[in-house]
Amino acid sequence: MRENEAPNTRVTMGEDGKYRWVYEVNLLTDPTIFLTVWKILFFIFLGIFVVANVADAVNWGMEKVVENLPFFGYFLLGMTTVVGIGCLIYAAVMGGKYCVLFEMDEKGVNHQQTPRQAKKARELAAVTAAVGAASGSLTAAGVGMNAARTEMYSEFAKVRRVKSYPRRHLIKVNGLLEHNQVYAAGEDFAFVRDYILSHCPNVKKK
Repeated sequence: MRENEAPNTRVTMGEDGKYRWVYEVNLLTDPTIFLTVWKILFFIFLGIFVVANVADAVNWGMEKVVENLPFFGYFLLGMTTVVGIGCLIYAAVMGGKYCVLFEMDEKGVNHQQTPRQAKKARELAAVTAAVGAASGSLTAAGVGMNAARTEMYSEFAKVRRVKSYPRRHLIKVNGLLEHNQVYAAGEDFAFVRDYILSHCPNVKKK
């Protein structure tokens, strides 16, 4: 795909039998990246918080657990602020857009950033990981290393759940460990969603 190709192209089938299309996400209006990062950090901290409070309850009683609750609220507020600022920085570095090439056939769907944006994402991820490691923040380092990933393939045979968000033009294709995000423009959204559902044997059809 060329960098000057028009965003949000219609789904077309190539001579190799694969469907291809390009989708451009507006990083300033689409909440998907913010919500994804926020949820990851929330559940990591929630697990640590629960384990720590179980220990406090055993050693000092429930009064200590109640005393810890404000800290949880402060942390959520701070975490939300940091994630929001991080997403704004990411949007600025990427030029406000997240441009993706999708390829799909009967076996699976691939989500791949365009070459120029992939390079920017890897550079930003390297800086984030280095800063996190230097500051002793395993979370920041982990998020940075994870952000270096600019391509994801979902094999339909391993998909366990498909959830669609028509207003955001988003289809989440989730396996046991892989969580892919497939975008499609309004006129192609139903086709892409139904094609994915019809080729995922382990997803319950509603």
